[in-house]
Amino acid sequence: MIHLEVSHEHPWPDAAWDSLAVTAVRAAIGGTPYGTILATPASVEVSVRLTSDDEVHALNRQYRGKDKPTNVLSFPMVQPDLIDTVSQNSDDGEVLLGDIVIAHGVCTQEAQERGISLEDHLSHLIVHGTLHLLGYDHMTDEDGDAMEGIERDALATLGIADPYAIRED
Repeated sequence: MIHLEVSHEHPWPDAAWDSLAVTAVRAAIGGTPYGTILATPASVEVSVRLTSDDEVHALNRQYRGKDKPTNVLSFPMVQPDLIDTVSQNSDDGEVLLGDIVIAHGVCTQEAQERGISLEDHLSHLIVHGTLHLLGYDHMTDEDGDAMEGIERDALATLGIADPYAIRED
């Protein structure tokens, strides 16, 4: 069973972020070979933190050596080769899959630039971050294409347009 801890702070406005995050995480996991995690008896936790650009900037500098804010950071807690056995790797029936941290200003600006809603872009970033928690990466063309395909499919199940489609303006 997936359990989400969602926190939001200024400048994120009050909204139904919890339900949006649950839906996005479930769609991401369900679109992978790890979909069985959704039905495991273990409590698999994902933390989603909606925060400021300043906090994401500090985390990006500290953990990635990049001195700038970014839209989303993911901090996996389970080794990718152990994800298939996630429910068996816990003494107490609880597993922390990892943390996803999203910067408000960057997310808002990207949504505006793309002409999409903040909610749709946030869903995309949560799907993207969840895939990183599962060990997916986009640093090579092959892995990037696979990850983008899963993102497209997951977002389609949520009724969200393909974020990688080339727009004809």
